[in-house]
Amino acid sequence: MDTIDYYNSNADSFFSSTVEADMTAQYDMFENYLHTGALILDCGCGSGRDSRYFLSRGYHVTAMDGSEEMCRKAAEYTGLKVKNILFQDMDFENEFDGVWACASLLHVRRDQMRAVLCKICRALRDRGVLYASFKYGCYDGDRNGRSYTDMTEEGFDEILSGIPGFSVRERSITSDVRPGRDEKWLNVIVEKHVNS
Repeated sequence: MDTIDYYNSNADSFFSSTVEADMTAQYDMFENYLHTGALILDCGCGSGRDSRYFLSRGYHVTAMDGSEEMCRKAAEYTGLKVKNILFQDMDFENEFDGVWACASLLHVRRDQMRAVLCKICRALRDRGVLYASFKYGCYDGDRNGRSYTDMTEEGFDEILSGIPGFSVRERSITSDVRPGRDEKWLNVIVEKHVNS
């Protein structure tokens, strides 16, 4: 079973286990870089939890996910028409002030990560920002039916170094917000340079 199949088969349980997670600290980190009414791409929106929050804050949101079933759940929860798009197939250009990729890019293989980040850079407007989060560590491979690429600061910097015009503005290591989880997460804010 690949990662998309996992989410299609487990959409209901994944929705239930994540939709109530308290992401306040991560929202604050991202919103510090956004202006009123900013255009946000929720990149790998899962349950739609974060899209719904951003809509409630007056932002304009485009939501996408690679899993058809997660798109369905997120659309029901947010009222948005959620786009069923794989990261590798994104084709946006200078459309968004912010890209929110919470616990989603961690399913991209390390050897494909730079290409996906280049697509996100292209999707952002000048001075636009990406928020991304990864399980903290160096592991690459399958875990609980899904493919994972864990990330350290050094690992992320190495990938980002090959993308002109994209640079880290802020990062933090946080604990998992879900009860009973002792995992650590790497959170990063990356900014697109003007005229990159």
